[in-house]
Amino acid sequence: MKTTILSGKGWRVLLSDLELELLFSCGGLGQPFGSPRARLVDMTSPGPLLPPYSVIVGVLLRLVVYLVAVLYSYAEQLFLKKDDSKIKKQDAPALRDLRLCKAGPIRNGHIGQRPPPINPERLKDFVEEDYLNGDVKTWEMKIVSRNEELLGDALSLVPQSSSRTSLSSHNKLIRFEDISAAAFKIQSGVQKTPCMYSRLSKLYGVDIYLKKEFLQYTGSVKERGVLYLLTSLPQDQQRKGVIVASDGNFSMAVAYHASELRIPVFVIMSTSTSPARVKMCREYGAMVISYGTTAKDSQMHARRLAQENGYLYLEEEDSAVYLSGLGTMGLEMYEQVPKLDAVIFPAGGHCGLLAGSAAALKHLNPRISVIGVESESFPVLQQSLKAGHPAEDQACNNHHFYGDVSGLCFGSNSLQLTGKLVDKVVAVSEEDVLISMLRLLEYERATVDAEGAIGLAALVAGKLPELKGKRVAIAICSGNVDLHLLQQCIARALTLESRVCRFSLVISDCPADISKLLEVLAREEARVLDIRQERTFVTSELFSVEVTCTVETRDKIHTAQLRNALLERYPRAAWTER
Repeated sequence: MKTTILSGKGWRVLLSDLELELLFSCGGLGQPFGSPRARLVDMTSPGPLLPPYSVIVGVLLRLVVYLVAVLYSYAEQLFLKKDDSKIKKQDAPALRDLRLCKAGPIRNGHIGQRPPPINPERLKDFVEEDYLNGDVKTWEMKIVSRNEELLGDALSLVPQSSSRTSLSSHNKLIRFEDISAAAFKIQSGVQKTPCMYSRLSKLYGVDIYLKKEFLQYTGSVKERGVLYLLTSLPQDQQRKGVIVASDGNFSMAVAYHASELRIPVFVIMSTSTSPARVKMCREYGAMVISYGTTAKDSQMHARRLAQENGYLYLEEEDSAVYLSGLGTMGLEMYEQVPKLDAVIFPAGGHCGLLAGSAAALKHLNPRISVIGVESESFPVLQQSLKAGHPAEDQACNNHHFYGDVSGLCFGSNSLQLTGKLVDKVVAVSEEDVLISMLRLLEYERATVDAEGAIGLAALVAGKLPELKGKRVAIAICSGNVDLHLLQQCIARALTLESRVCRFSLVISDCPADISKLLEVLAREEARVLDIRQERTFVTSELFSVEVTCTVETRDKIHTAQLRNALLERYPRAAWTER
């Protein structure tokens, strides 16, 4: 007896000749492929009219198996099609906006070394909690057109003509997505500086955490905005180069990061710039040109060179790209210090750090209080907020000390962000800033300038009593101070705290009286810093000498005790008031 095999996807049925003939006669399978026309059943032929019962049962069972197999294969194909359509719909937005970099992130048009991926804790702070349950995938964002750009004005930074060689401000508020993109892009180019608990907390009754941004390579937070700004430039502009006219932290950050990115960089400085800063910019890799006696002369010369040679003239303005880079510090502070109550930033005219970080912090936790601090003698931000537009009639006569804090308000974008997101702006005196510099040097071994110390000065001056007992983070954002200026600042701060004092008295010109004076100072545990004797221009009795002493004490109480002891023995002693 011959057997016939009927098979399909995932099934196979064996039929005998008799069973196959019965199926064809009943119309179950139609005419077999490649067989002759089916024979008509002769009803008059001898033999049984019906096949055996077992044959019918076998045929029916095989028919049922055949139908089940066909239905199973059809259902399987249907479910596969539905799954494929779902996957395509889910991947369509990601494939449209993002491109997976298998060989490393694309930076300045070249494939470079892959930076370390963002850890899950940082993704959680970026409000990406959905990715924590599975595998974390990092994608490189690339702007492909103006309609799909993520940074707002990243493509509009390039001048369209030679007459327009500076970055233009855009009245567009930055988004949290812009700051997150900036943090991802610059994470391998800048330091993630520590935000540590400070011993100053017990002194002021506040849980103080210091964000030590002065530990960046160039000693300033400006590196964050500059690096993101330079990496956002197109390749043709990077090949031509950039030029900047400044002697502050911005120019040093541009000099360093442009050199690292192989971008030609030129820095124009006035002849009055400190030789140490000129040397530092040259060591970073910039071509430094000294021109003019004022900063205005240097800026005019830089603009002329940019127009003639096709360089991009960079100045510290409030473009969305620059503010997004600065705002990454706010992300790190939120990540490093849990349960923050308030954050203090330097303000002044250049309030980009305050505005950008406030945008990040208020998005992550609107209950965090953001406070700006500026100089009492130069309250440009407070006046600009009161007037509703950047103030331009202010002039600072102590730019050498205050640095970037004393600059003019450079745009309405940062001013609008500050007015919308910043809770409070306070002003402090120059004496408070000096004492703050001294506190950081003594308690934290941190050498900072006025811009770095002005945030702590608000607590030193007692301008924020509402922060008592709360957890506060303070941005120490700059440490570029000249050595001679640092010496003057520390000496002045010690005098303000009455820890260095000076007095004069007239005694007889004999060794015994000088020895007795030194015995009094030794008994009171005062350290003699300087002692001078004047014999010629003394108007008192003959053979007398005027002795002027400069001594160091522990604190104000110790100074008062020393003064009382000297006045008790020398009633005519005169103290030099500060």
